[in-house]
Amino acid sequence: MSGRLRILFAGVGGQGVLSAGKWLGEAAAAHGMEVVIGQIHGMSQRGGSVQATVALGGARSPEIPRGMADLLVALEPMEAARALQKISKRTTALVNTRPLLPGSLQARGRPYPPLSSLLDPIAEAAGRLNAIAATALAESAGAARSLNVVTLGMLAGSGLLPIPPELLLDTILGAGLAAFAEVNRTAFRLGVGAVEQAREQ
Repeated sequence: MSGRLRILFAGVGGQGVLSAGKWLGEAAAAHGMEVVIGQIHGMSQRGGSVQATVALGGARSPEIPRGMADLLVALEPMEAARALQKISKRTTALVNTRPLLPGSLQARGRPYPPLSSLLDPIAEAAGRLNAIAATALAESAGAARSLNVVTLGMLAGSGLLPIPPELLLDTILGAGLAAFAEVNRTAFRLGVGAVEQAREQ
């Protein structure tokens, strides 16, 4: 994909949504691209909804107009559904399928909605939906906290990002704790592989 690219990250506090956006922006800047990064909504404390944007290729604002997200990277299914108004047939949606029950539902004793009720509208609205068990991939890499690294790997594996995957990985590794380097390296590559495999199907 060439030209301007608008990427929306969605998740909850504690999942590393803002870090994912920051790392992507840094990698894009290192690649010589114009970058605008924004936190467009959210409470970053654990459990609150968080959305962040990365606009590449000369955008003046980080805000994504209705239906204009080129890529949705959702770390939680309900948060993906909250972003529905931002997507259209131009959008490729990369969604983690592991739910986190919000405190608001817990407090009212309400169950988490069926996954299909969240993903089916996204599949209908977007040009493509890749629903991936990203939390399980992070756990298999060695740490659930690497979920955001898995999702950045998914983004790299989509083939739509105008940044070399190794540059994005190097940015992640340079920003993280040395003790997690191998975990993050594995998490990133698992994310790349999961989406590449889905693209072949």
